[in-house]
Amino acid sequence: MNNLLVPDRFEKLKENAQGNLQSIIVEVKDALEKIDQLYGDMEAADRGAFLILKGESGSGKSTFLNTINLFRKGVSVETINNDQSIASTLSNFHSTEFKLRVIILEGREALLGQLSSELEKDLHSINTFLRSNRGERTLIVWPCNTDEMKDVLVDVAGKIGGEALLGIDSPYYNFSGPSKKNFVDIAARTVQLLNNGASLNDMGITEEYARDLVQDATTIGKYFSFLRRQLLINTQTVKKLVGKEQFKMWIVVLAGNEPENDVAALTRGQSAAADIERLMVSTEANIVTDLKQYPEKIGLLSSVFDCKIIHIPILTATAIARDYASTQLTEKMRDVGLSTKVDNSGLIRLLNSELNNALSGNPSGIRKKGNKVGNNSREAFEKLAHIASNNDKLVNKTFGDALVEAELISSFLLEQDLGDGLTRRTDILCDIGEGKVRIEMMWRSRTGRAEISNYVLTKLYNYGKAIEYLS
Repeated sequence: MNNLLVPDRFEKLKENAQGNLQSIIVEVKDALEKIDQLYGDMEAADRGAFLILKGESGSGKSTFLNTINLFRKGVSVETINNDQSIASTLSNFHSTEFKLRVIILEGREALLGQLSSELEKDLHSINTFLRSNRGERTLIVWPCNTDEMKDVLVDVAGKIGGEALLGIDSPYYNFSGPSKKNFVDIAARTVQLLNNGASLNDMGITEEYARDLVQDATTIGKYFSFLRRQLLINTQTVKKLVGKEQFKMWIVVLAGNEPENDVAALTRGQSAAADIERLMVSTEANIVTDLKQYPEKIGLLSSVFDCKIIHIPILTATAIARDYASTQLTEKMRDVGLSTKVDNSGLIRLLNSELNNALSGNPSGIRKKGNKVGNNSREAFEKLAHIASNNDKLVNKTFGDALVEAELISSFLLEQDLGDGLTRRTDILCDIGEGKVRIEMMWRSRTGRAEISNYVLTKLYNYGKAIEYLS
């Protein structure tokens, strides 16, 4: 399984969001209005300002402060970490060209053990900087998560700068974070952004359960912790049912009409991961009726099995078949009038395929528009697909042999069963060293989105039945 990311700290969120934070961060209106108020006061007084931001751990203080510039123009955000001296770091700041510069004193929420003299020195440095020309458009924010720390800061800051440093209203701002009514939406969008479009269902969590979790979550951070805990419980349940053989399950689609666009429409991002929601709406087959009973279980199965849908071009399929055909397959190819001439291009084509990317752990490549496949190539593939429809084991073996020669797998077995409930055996069971990949080969003369969806969902259903996860 590719581990689903459910971070509850801003640092990891930013690291994994890759510049797309604006799609998951929601506006905390009251807190932004506080920033606006402070900015107006700074403009009128022609000096900087200091803010003690009190908020429960996990309320989203760091996320809010670091993303103010997503909601207000002309704002820059800087950070002084807890291993940096406040005094010496501030001395290196020059005047800013931004309308507002926010400096966050990060990681100091619980420094109650700090000597009073050191705290006074820090606040003296802050006060001096904010009164200088260098700090006149700067807001320095000290986040804290306990009343005790807040009270100490208010007391010392009041003695040093009085109202000029703390303002004439409340000496601190009580930050509550985003509204609880937004928790599910924030979580859904965060999971989707950080996990190639995955949904809460892909974590095995229904929308109803996700909303139930909100009741006990006092902060957005705790809500993410609840989701992560449930995800671990769900995945461990499936893994225990699978038993010793932890494996991945991939669908390889081979069809004469080159349904690459259909495969792309049914997968997420560059991982080729099966998109369960798209699969469910792309077919009206009876299997969907059964699966609608537990969409979150199918989503979780897909995630735990790292279910992928991979397209193989027909030229690659026929080249591999010719290059690695057994004596029996060669005879059948001749019987249907299919050329058996070996040109040794199969391995090269395999190494340029999406199957190679998947086995090598590389993202899917950008789809390139190649030359139109000729009628002869299409007819050749259809003859191969006809052989596969009667004896796919013979044709599938050519892929196993090619994968071994390419050193993408160490060994393989054909037609291997899984559990007592699986009525159809896995086409190719591949040993990739650190685990197994069960590859299901979908050979068709022609296919489309609906048939591919039905095939993938049926395989997931069968696998779920086999490990007794689906009742």
